[in-house]
Amino acid sequence: MGRRGRQLRPFCVKARVQPRGYSGPLQRALTDFGAEESFARAAARMQEHYGIAVAISTVRAITYQHARQLLAVEPVRPIQPVKRLITQMDGSMIPVVASGPSGDRRKGKTLAWQEVRLCCARGDGQTDRLYGATLGSLATVSLLWQQTAQRAGLGGKTFVHGLGDGAPWMVAQFQENFGPQGKYLVDIYHVSEYLAAAATPIAGEQKAAQWLHRQKDRLLAGQAKKILRTLEPHRERKNRAETPVRDAWRYLEQRLDHLHYDQAQAAHLPIGSGEVESGHRHVIQQRLKLAGAWWKETNAQAMLGLRVARANGCWQSYWNKN
Repeated sequence: MGRRGRQLRPFCVKARVQPRGYSGPLQRALTDFGAEESFARAAARMQEHYGIAVAISTVRAITYQHARQLLAVEPVRPIQPVKRLITQMDGSMIPVVASGPSGDRRKGKTLAWQEVRLCCARGDGQTDRLYGATLGSLATVSLLWQQTAQRAGLGGKTFVHGLGDGAPWMVAQFQENFGPQGKYLVDIYHVSEYLAAAATPIAGEQKAAQWLHRQKDRLLAGQAKKILRTLEPHRERKNRAETPVRDAWRYLEQRLDHLHYDQAQAAHLPIGSGEVESGHRHVIQQRLKLAGAWWKETNAQAMLGLRVARANGCWQSYWNKN
């Protein structure tokens, strides 16, 4: 080793650390904390647990660095395609901020809520599911949904059971991706919310619960058309401020092809989208909806990728390679 020649640093090579840099284990710990809590809290926990003082900006930079690298890591796919695949899609709002047009990013910035689309998929009978999340366009959502289903075992002969709130864009994306090999079902709890709002105007306060119970029985029996006939004579005029009966009638009438609860139950398939709604809480909201937190869109997408990778079991394999 000469003063002007190549320098060898055996310890740095062995420890996988650069001068004034951060070792792999240290970066993993920082990313682990940063993925779960605010960057300020992550820095405090680093000091508390390891006695290492790290700047908040450093925690942020390292967490985002690995979050973006984790976007390229794919979960392990099943060896064989599954016979039946259960997949769900839903949207959730997160706070985002855009910088102003001037040089000072603090001036003219705008705060808004932007929708994250989250999907999940699993083979029938499996407990572990795979997630996908994006802030992108509907085209991006469609591709993500298809990729998530493929990673969960979608094959050419797989039957796809889809669930969600029945939003038109969601049904359209399901049909585009899975077409004749799938069937979409509206989450029964969303339908029940509309019927619950119509119960009191139709049956009165004392008999509202009994009326609602009767309509739910009809839903489960595949008798949605009977519910429409029950709602129809009670529809309010369009010019009224509140129209709960008309809203319920319209919601069901536009989704008659996706209310086959009797068939789903006979096939031992779920009729509620609780899996993806639970995913909103533990994959997205626990980190991206912390009190007082606002995200740049690019950073939010990186953090979504990090949270999804952890939920999909990619965390350990990623760090084994780094």
